[in-house]
Amino acid sequence: MAEILDRRALNRALLARQHLLARADLSAPEVLNRLIALQAQAAPAPYFALWTRLKTFAPQDLSARLEDLYVARGTLMRGTLHVAMAADFAAICPLIQRGLDRVLTEGSVHGRALAGLEPDEIASAARDLLRQGALTATELRDALAEHWPGRDPQALAMAARVRLPMLQLPPRGLWGRSGQPTLAAMADRLATPKPGLDLPELVRRYLAAFGPATVADAQTWLGLTRLAPVFDALRPSLAVFRGEDDAELFDLPEAERPPGDAEAPVRFLGEFDNVLLGHDDRSRIMSSEHKRRLYTVNGVVRATVLVDGVTAGRWRIEDGKASSTLHVELFDKVAKPVAKALAEEGERLLAFGAKHAGGEVRIAVAEA
Repeated sequence: MAEILDRRALNRALLARQHLLARADLSAPEVLNRLIALQAQAAPAPYFALWTRLKTFAPQDLSARLEDLYVARGTLMRGTLHVAMAADFAAICPLIQRGLDRVLTEGSVHGRALAGLEPDEIASAARDLLRQGALTATELRDALAEHWPGRDPQALAMAARVRLPMLQLPPRGLWGRSGQPTLAAMADRLATPKPGLDLPELVRRYLAAFGPATVADAQTWLGLTRLAPVFDALRPSLAVFRGEDDAELFDLPEAERPPGDAEAPVRFLGEFDNVLLGHDDRSRIMSSEHKRRLYTVNGVVRATVLVDGVTAGRWRIEDGKASSTLHVELFDKVAKPVAKALAEEGERLLAFGAKHAGGEVRIAVAEA
């Protein structure tokens, strides 16, 4: 009979894989390789993700890698922005394509707007345009609209985004800098991916970073359906467990699974952090009540506080003209030692991410 793993055991396994039990003595590219990709819908998100996971990290460690395209930023899993090692980015794109294509099905809003058009023809036109030089998202949209006058420009742009793998080029995504998203075709900027990464191997890498996990968990993170046959083929090489709800959980036999009572230090996670988006069942790290308070109606996942390994509040840095303040809003009161640990970690967060040195940490219990 399969061993049962309770939520605390699943929580500690996730935190260990994500380097949130103890900061790792690794480089930014090494962590990216281990975690596959980091969410990047908000430009600073991957920087805070790396800061909270690494013993030493300077923003330039990632910015420099983005500038030389050793690390790529663009649309990956679930059609959302990620940063990933360039080799991984190029290899993953074709593996998740069928999940992205669902956006353009006949019954979807964009699919109905594109009735009678071939998405691949739109992607081909976009590729021709980008061969002439990088374009902002607005420029590409408007150029496609000139090709197909009378059609919904947003739907045309979505078809290009879905069917043509693209990168967002710097300075977008660089620390402390901004600018319109400037797009280039991935094939024009990155080397052709080496053979080796297939869907089963991508599932194994998912388990290494997020396991133990169910088939539904992997499907949610990858934005794919019908992964059960992949897991069945991998089953002889995987460890199989059961959750408290009797769900079947898969993992790599050699992966780290600390005991549920392993100490978990307080952590500050940036917006859209991976650990909050990596599973279908997120109860190992977040309650349904906390999800309501952390997810906004327009899909933003707020910067989050972890206490004892689970969500406990949210945070934001307010940069004034002469000083910076870290506002920590907890969902419930915490013991004095926890408050002290939050203040100390908050000071380190301000030193990393605030505009002004020597800022103030303010901790309060938020209204429900």
